Amino acid sequence: MQLAKRLDSISEPQTIKMAKLSRELKAKGVNVIDLSLGEPDFRTPEYICNAAVKAINDGFTKYPPVAGIPDLLEAISLKLKRDNNLDYAANEIIVSTGAKQSLANAVLCIVDPGDEVIIPTPYWVTYSSLVLLAGGVPKYVECTIADDFKLTPEKLEGAISAKTKLFMFSSPCNPTGSVYSKAELEGLANVFKRYPQVAIISDEIYEYINYTGRHESIAQFTELRDRVIIVNGMSKGFAMTGWRLGYMAGPRNIVQACDKLQAQFTSGANSITQKASVTALLGDLTETNKMANAFKERRDYIIGALKKMPGVLVNQPEGAFYAFPDISSFFGKTDGETTISNDEDFSMYLLNKAHVATVWGAAFGCGNCIRISFAASMTSLMDAMGRMAIALQELH
Repeated sequence: MQLAKRLDSISEPQTIKMAKLSRELKAKGVNVIDLSLGEPDFRTPEYICNAAVKAINDGFTKYPPVAGIPDLLEAISLKLKRDNNLDYAANEIIVSTGAKQSLANAVLCIVDPGDEVIIPTPYWVTYSSLVLLAGGVPKYVECTIADDFKLTPEKLEGAISAKTKLFMFSSPCNPTGSVYSKAELEGLANVFKRYPQVAIISDEIYEYINYTGRHESIAQFTELRDRVIIVNGMSKGFAMTGWRLGYMAGPRNIVQACDKLQAQFTSGANSITQKASVTALLGDLTETNKMANAFKERRDYIIGALKKMPGVLVNQPEGAFYAFPDISSFFGKTDGETTISNDEDFSMYLLNKAHVATVWGAAFGCGNCIRISFAASMTSLMDAMGRMAIALQELH
């Protein structure tokens, strides 16, 4: 059967590909440490699970409204006010089956064929694929480790053209862990004020895994209020990856458009998950903060270990649970059997030689780096860094 041509523009995410390769080696009996996927290794907090069980026992198992159940929309509104000092009414919020669907909804409702979408690199792998599926043109702006992988106002201004329709970014960032300060966001906001035709998607899924003390959203600048679409969800901060619930807050016309689109794709998100999410969002953040503190301890260890490896250059991630070291100094080196020509070769070398699964940086728009997830136990991380150090010593 002839498949649709739109599939030619996208490929399987490399994060998923590396996870598959890791599982295949494990099935052969190889002791692989998988640091490829961005998934908290903690269990969902018990109080959230109890809320789900109660919803089941109460018979809350019917089709929910497309945009989300009223008490969840209200809980999200309260959360945005409590944590971010942002005012969004329930009709400016829509719930989806994961933050990835929220992103897809927004892109498909904004981007027409030929529209340019500015994406600072490194970026999360799905951003570019969503733009291509919408017929848009990704316009990448390189951000280097020297700039802590952050976009400057000057680079943003230089990238905007008459065709620019949308800007997409994340803070805290996947894959770099970089976090934009209020002053840095204000610098970008001042540029956007001069270009009212540009919409902004702010991916804030790692909000609670933030080591700077406070999360800052670009939505706080009132002049941009009618152009910013905030995307967030339950997966990272509440260890609810499998529950599949994301949400969007933004201008009423965008939310209405996403409601219309989502009604044709999935309708409402899982009813049990929605009830559990009400409890999560309205509860205190004790368990979330415990997870964030554990991630910070792991961050400190893994960055320290990477800095001790000759040839590895790494910044200090201030959020999320990834390290994104520059490993380009190893290009052209060999252990006598394998020659490292690029970042993919480097990741495959670590997988096959050290049995440590990572993701090569080109997947995120930066071919000089690899992504290492530290959402794993300290024991696993210590073992992985030891293996990696030994494997790198064999490259000459």
